[in-house]
Amino acid sequence: MFELVAPRLARLGIVFVNVYALGEPGGPWVLVDAGLRGSEGYIRRAAEGRFGAMARPEGIVLTHGHFDHVGFAARARAELDVPVWVHTNDVPLARKPWRYMHERPRAFYLSTQVRALPIIAAFLRHRAFWPPPLRDASRFDDGSLVVPGSPRVVFTPGHTLGHCALHFPDRDAVIAGDALVTLDPYTARTGPRLVARAATADSERAMAALEPLEKTQARIVLPGHGPPWREGVSAAVARARQAGAA
Repeated sequence: MFELVAPRLARLGIVFVNVYALGEPGGPWVLVDAGLRGSEGYIRRAAEGRFGAMARPEGIVLTHGHFDHVGFAARARAELDVPVWVHTNDVPLARKPWRYMHERPRAFYLSTQVRALPIIAAFLRHRAFWPPPLRDASRFDDGSLVVPGSPRVVFTPGHTLGHCALHFPDRDAVIAGDALVTLDPYTARTGPRLVARAATADSERAMAALEPLEKTQARIVLPGHGPPWREGVSAAVARARQAGAA
């Protein structure tokens, strides 16, 4: 079930990946990120539990175009006519979400980060690495995104070239996506940090993108992987800078 983490903002953590729902039961709602391909049934049942059996999202917003966030977005677009919003820089990635830029070979982490193997195994069981390509995305740029809840787009490139966080000033919360996580799926390390270079296009730019994230001054940080951080974004960013890029 979705867990309420801020007013009109709920989280579902499933298979080491977070998805978020914006809205209240009985009203319009939007999904942020679409999890893993094999998690579609879990997410739909959780959404029905929160918004009703006949509820249909107004749309899906992707923080970025990686396979573990694109998930079933293409199916929702094709079968339910749900718009899927992606930053214009990540539209090409969402079309081929299994082929992305990264600084280190993934095999290096598979052979050295034994603690992360259960996470990778869970990804495999849920068909994470083979999402259908998103060929018909709705583009957005830096600035406001017109969806229920009216989040402010915070451009945070580095993990991908079009990565964006979503800031909700009225809820003192920011959905950080993978700009900052509290669980790194490639190392299983916890606490605020960047995602490992196995899945990051430009770690130097990702480190620089922590600055606009910090400027939100949000108290609640909602990452793409790992539990929420409630001790303020400045503290989370300080921890991430100290941890560096694995």
